[in-house]
Amino acid sequence: MNNSRTRRRGEELIAAIHAAVLEEVVEVGVARLTMDGIGKRAATARTTLYRRWSDPIEVLLDALYHAHPVEEPSPGADDLRGDLIRALRLMRDWMLSPAGHAVALILTDPVSASKISEELVDRVFAVRGGTFTNTVLRHYAERGHFPAELLTPVVADIGEALVTKRLIDTRTPPSDADLADMVDQAILPAIGLGPDVRGGRRPDPEA
Repeated sequence: MNNSRTRRRGEELIAAIHAAVLEEVVEVGVARLTMDGIGKRAATARTTLYRRWSDPIEVLLDALYHAHPVEEPSPGADDLRGDLIRALRLMRDWMLSPAGHAVALILTDPVSASKISEELVDRVFAVRGGTFTNTVLRHYAERGHFPAELLTPVVADIGEALVTKRLIDTRTPPSDADLADMVDQAILPAIGLGPDVRGGRRPDPEA
């Protein structure tokens, strides 16, 4: 007899449901996502889901919100290059996670995108810091490291666009050295800085 329904409580149960909805949406898509399907995959009763969420889209958005990493730049704003590399590494690792796969499916499927893309932006990306390098760049611009007017929407998206393109073109994640090149050759030049932004010393990308 499977006692998983009665044993799991609180965070453990929520984590199982979040994992289940991410697997389910990749398999069936947003349009065919149901409470029954999520419940069966999570080995929990549908009534349990309805105690917390009103519909399967709410379950999905909650899972994506909790799975979305938030970049935390250096408090002293003293390592712009290193923070940008770490932000792209965080993005790369997230894209390879179940949540990243789910988001990729949603945004590349016209039906799914039409149903949830706006809420995905408003309720996940916007409240979790926006794009990864944008969080870092805003942090440094606000502290006077470069003119804030240089942080245009195009500049804010450069790193994310390059990581995404690399994954699409090669079907392999960019290495840490690739991420450092994206920072040195694209993001920093766009805000008028070079790879020696820390004062002549190129930080180790693994730092």
